Amino acid sequence: QVQLVESGGGSVQAGGSLRLSCKASGRTVSVYGMGWFRQAPGKEREFVAAITWSGGTTYYADSVKGRFTISRDNAKNTVYLQMNSLRPEDTAVYYCAAQRVATMTDNYDYWGQGTQVTVSS
Repeated sequence: QVQLVESGGGSVQAGGSLRLSCKASGRTVSVYGMGWFRQAPGKEREFVAAITWSGGTTYYADSVKGRFTISRDNAKNTVYLQMNSLRPEDTAVYYCAAQRVATMTDNYDYWGQGTQVTVSS
């Protein structure tokens, strides 16, 4: 099993920045990919960004390209999501996820509890 704990959410004005963190513990040797998803009220959960655990290959949803950056620190078993130029439509609960096969955008095996991000106009 892999446990994921997110942190770093909060409230910010449009144009501001936040950095989310996701610390993994447990059987992290089985993890090949990490991702961030989000779910806004009344909407389905959507993919945001992903990174391979070892190779550092990244993938982004079109809606966040150029504004968000995913990175990882293997020594700390932590993945980050740097969010810049935030917009009100970025408001959502953000979830960290881990997968045993790096398909990037789907088929995640483990999920965190989520952290709220609120962007005001």
